[in-house]
Parts: sequence; C-alpha cells; structure tokens
Amino acid sequence: VQAGASGGGLVQAGGSLRHSCAASGGTFSGNAVGWFRQAPGSQRELVATITIGGNTYDADSVKSRFTISRDNAKNMVYLQMNSLKPEDTAVYYCILRFQAGSVWFNIGSWGQGTQVTVSS
Repeated sequence: VQAGASGGGLVQAGGSLRHSCAASGGTFSGNAVGWFRQAPGSQRELVATITIGGNTYDADSVKSRFTISRDNAKNMVYLQMNSLKPEDTAVYYCILRFQAGSVWFNIGSWGQGTQVTVSS
C-alpha cells in the first residue's frame, strides 16, 4: 500500500488548508498513517500520526492548529491545517507507519508530496 498526498496551495497567514492522503494498492484500515513536512534547507519532520484505532499524536509546533483524521470507509486520511503561519511553509508528505514497542517505522516511499506556502 502506498500513500499519496494532495491539497497544498498558497494561503495567507491565519488561513486554512486541508490535505488529503489517498491509498493506492490497498487500504489504510490496517495501518497507522503519518504526515511529515520538509521546509527548504531543513530535515523532514513529523507533523502528526493517526493510529489504526484513531489515536492521534501531534508535533508541539502544530498542536491546537492541525488536526489529523481518517475515514476508513473512503480509504482517506486528512490533515486540517488552521491558523497557518509562514513557518508552516513546506512540502507535506503522508506515509504509512507502524509501531513496534516504542519505536515508529515508516513504510513505503515518500511520493511527491504537496507544497504549502504561507505568506505573511
């Protein structure tokens, strides 16, 4: 199963965007899914993860602003981004994840990602 992100765009600071992550070659229902982002000149960082059971984990930098959710019936995972800041500018990726004990692993390739640009 591969995950592909879409939904980026250009938005002013304070605005909102919603990313969608679609599964190909299978379903998300048996996997956790994570959203990552990579800003120019920076390492890729984890934004949020949603488990098979719907538990969510958010990076401190996006808490109370971003919400990850999943719709297993539609085979989709979403990232709702509110109160966007210029520092949220990055390419956003989704990827399958699984947890072994306290360690998380990413599954599959990153794909092209989707660009978000937040203007001040």
